[in-house]
Amino acid sequence: MRQSANNDEHRFRRPDNIRTYVVNEADTLLSAVSKILSDHTPSKVKSMLKHNQFAINGMPSSQFNQPVNAGDEISINFDRAFAVFKHPRIQLVYEDDHLLIVNKGYGVLSMGTDSVKEGTVYSEMRKYVKTHNPKAQVFIVHRLDRDTSGLMLLAKSRIAKDNLQHNWNNMVLNRKYVAVLEGEIEGAAEGVVRSYLAENSKFEVYSVDDPEKGQLAVTRYKVLARRRGHTLMELELDTGRKNQIRVHMRDLGHPIVGDRKYGASHSPIGRLALHARSLRFVHPITRKVMDFETPIPARFTALV
Repeated sequence: MRQSANNDEHRFRRPDNIRTYVVNEADTLLSAVSKILSDHTPSKVKSMLKHNQFAINGMPSSQFNQPVNAGDEISINFDRAFAVFKHPRIQLVYEDDHLLIVNKGYGVLSMGTDSVKEGTVYSEMRKYVKTHNPKAQVFIVHRLDRDTSGLMLLAKSRIAKDNLQHNWNNMVLNRKYVAVLEGEIEGAAEGVVRSYLAENSKFEVYSVDDPEKGQLAVTRYKVLARRRGHTLMELELDTGRKNQIRVHMRDLGHPIVGDRKYGASHSPIGRLALHARSLRFVHPITRKVMDFETPIPARFTALV
């Protein structure tokens, strides 16, 4: 249950009366909640919709014609509006009692550094969860580079964090990225890059052949398009090493557009052309398979 406790006068307010219902067939949000709340007048249901008292799979919505599918969960807050997260560079994709899924914009740090503490995914999501409960916590489960956009998973409970981190390779079923590479890659449309990654004193990662000197990294790739001097690539990780994709694309002789650190010669869209597109994993508490996907950024497809 979510409880707001920002002011002393609300400190002892009872928890929100939230009930969750499973949708049996494809519908729209307004139609589905009207069936659930058959004892409410149509005007009352529309008022609740307007005031963000409905959520689909943990995400508040006031869009009357938003599609819902069989198996989706609709939560109804009978007391007040669900809090809505808003940020120009971070989109909240999914939330439940144990997890947060966000779509991180490029240029945003996953978590703070010695010199940057605010404006990170961690700091923004921490502020958000504390609007419900001042004692709430957020835990980073995995990170994306500052200049990589896309899906990122955070935990809201220590048990979820521990379960994911201790069983990462078994619970994360699939992670796919998309990238735009310099040049039109030749040869087969699919392949695998395998190397051992090491890091030098300048924090630059590079491939070595000796397993004693680096950690095994495996990246699978699939060409989606190759035109206009660029290649749009889908990338799947068997391992999750620091800068793995960036190094492996350089090893192929086709660095990622905008990645001057790893050999790119130009930056036509003013950013690193790397995006964490999809994430499929086993929920650390419910054991349900969770599957999320974002569109390929339009600026990527414009290059090919």
